[in-house]
Amino acid sequence: MINDFSEYVKEGIAKRITPDRERAKSLALESERKMRSLHEHLEKIGVKDENANDYVEYCYDIIMYLLRAKLYIDGYSSSGQGAHEAEVSYLAILGFSAAEVQFADQMRYFRNGILYYGTALDSEYARKCIGFTLKMVGKLKLKMGAD
Repeated sequence: MINDFSEYVKEGIAKRITPDRERAKSLALESERKMRSLHEHLEKIGVKDENANDYVEYCYDIIMYLLRAKLYIDGYSSSGQGAHEAEVSYLAILGFSAAEVQFADQMRYFRNGILYYGTALDSEYARKCIGFTLKMVGKLKLKMGAD
């Protein structure tokens, strides 16, 4: 289970910073670029077991860039061991459901597995991640526009 965001602040993993709208804008643009690339890959290649890991990584990155952008807007930054968990936990602060936070954390866990442990995911899970990402991107953009 992921901790409450306040725990990451107490531990110094998430820190208060001066809001950085330029960095946030840069991250949001990168998320949009990756989203366009995701759509192009889906259209041209499709989802297969052989490329499932690629799609999960893409989806995770798309969500995390937007989430980090929102953190920068709100005056937070995270680093070190547990930084990604801290970022995912911020979804709860933004009003996302426990199920959404849990799925995002699962994506974080599996992405870590891909990078460090040779985890191989299947096309069914990749499709779930793609659907989740499409839903989350819209919601995160609304949260960012709420400022």
